[in-house]
Amino acid sequence: MTKYRANNFRSSKKGLGKVLGHLEEEIMEVLWKRGESTGKEVLRDIRQNRDIAFTTVLTVLERLTKKGLVKRTKGAAGNTFSPILTKKEFTREVSEEVLEGVVELWKGSAVASFVDILAQRDPKELDRLSRLIEEKKMELETGDTETK
Repeated sequence: MTKYRANNFRSSKKGLGKVLGHLEEEIMEVLWKRGESTGKEVLRDIRQNRDIAFTTVLTVLERLTKKGLVKRTKGAAGNTFSPILTKKEFTREVSEEVLEGVVELWKGSAVASFVDILAQRDPKELDRLSRLIEEKKMELETGDTETK
């Protein structure tokens, strides 16, 4: 796993805005929807919601490439860009990285706080958490630690 995803975690933001800038998030959403795209295709989709310069879109695509979120492929007709991770893979990596950081503070408080927050927001998820814990215990006992 590439460690970067949550370097700039902003708890006050919504959704992927917690780890991506607003335009980065918009561009990633376009790439996750379209797959491989040219800068012009990304621009066309973004311009449906706002007026923006082509150079700005290219700059952000380059920034996302340097961050390891986007792959740039040079072709005869120009560059194409594609997401390195699916949205699900990206959100999982961010979640893991954030939780690792929280647990480093003090695991007792982190676990208790997580359970309290889960109970407040979605009590049904406590049952799921319980099942996941039991499954993980079984995996550890049998030596089968394949990630689900």
